[in-house]
This record gives sequence, structure tokens and C-alpha cells, in this order.
Amino acid sequence: MENIILEKGRPESCASRLEKEIRCYDLLDRLGIEYMRADHEVAETMTACEEIDSTLGCEICKNLFLCNKQQTAFYLLLMPGAKPFKTKVLSKQIGSSRLSFATAEHMESLLDITPGSVSILGLMNDKEKKVRLLVDGDILKGEYVGCHPCINTSSLKIKTADMFGPLLSAMEHEMTVVDLPWNVDEI
Repeated sequence: MENIILEKGRPESCASRLEKEIRCYDLLDRLGIEYMRADHEVAETMTACEEIDSTLGCEICKNLFLCNKQQTAFYLLLMPGAKPFKTKVLSKQIGSSRLSFATAEHMESLLDITPGSVSILGLMNDKEKKVRLLVDGDILKGEYVGCHPCINTSSLKIKTADMFGPLLSAMEHEMTVVDLPWNVDEI
């Protein structure tokens, strides 16, 4: 991956940016939330992800778009990237039937996001509030959260307090804090 540069705020020119990415910058700017941005190639390896994390100075959390077996309830789970995920544990905590990954079609229709670009910022596109936000408690312990602006060729660094305070409120969503174990052998 080429040299990644950390810059403050939105790009100088948004001419080559997708509308959904521009909406992210517009929302953050309207709310007066400061953020750092790094533009990069699509991260297809863990090494590339680590380079982006290093540039941001924080970890981009794992974002999983899930649904129940009937595909009638949808969830966006934010958790540390290195933490293992077991659907059984999460299903029990939120009182849902067994969870699986939602389809790309649901992801696009509900969040206006394509696979590889899943982000909490996609909740701004969920006007009907069909997606429930689940956040692993460990995400809330850090000073910053890394996420994509609804496209996986840029990454943002936002203060955790801003992300789960004014930003989440402006997107008119609430979060459910979950506690996923680091050691799956304890399950």
C-alpha cells in the first residue's frame, strides 16, 4: 500500500467522491465534529489494515451487518477487530434467534453501503430505523474510533465521545452495549 497521509477534515475537492461519502462529511461538519481522514486503496489484507490503523493512530473496528434467520431483524455490530465473533453469544445477549450475515442487497437497501464498506455512518441512511446498533463495550473504552465514510477507500478517526454522543443522536439511533468474550473457549 502506498504512503497513507492523515489529513484533517473533508477532502479539498469532492469531485471524484461518491454522494454517500460526501453525505458523511456534510453530517460531521454540520455537527461540528472534528475528524481526521486517510485516503487509501481498498484494504484487502491484514497488513494493509494494520497500516491504515497505524496511520490513524486507532483501530478501525470490525463492523458486522447481521440479521435473524427470517431476515426480519437487522443489526450492525461494532467490535474490536481482533476479537473473535460467535453468533451464539450475541444472540443470547440480545434475545434473538440465531444470527447470520445479512445479504449485500439488504446492506445496500438499508444502509446504502456495499460489502467491505460497512460503517456506523451508514445508519444516517437508515431513515426507517430498521437496523439496531450493537456495540461491544470494549469499543467504548478507547479515546477514538476508526470507521469508513460509507466507502472503503477512506478511513476516519473520530472521538469516541463524539461518535456515540452527538453523531449517534443526529442519526436518530440508539445503541445496545454488548459484552463479547475475547476467549471463545470460555463459551
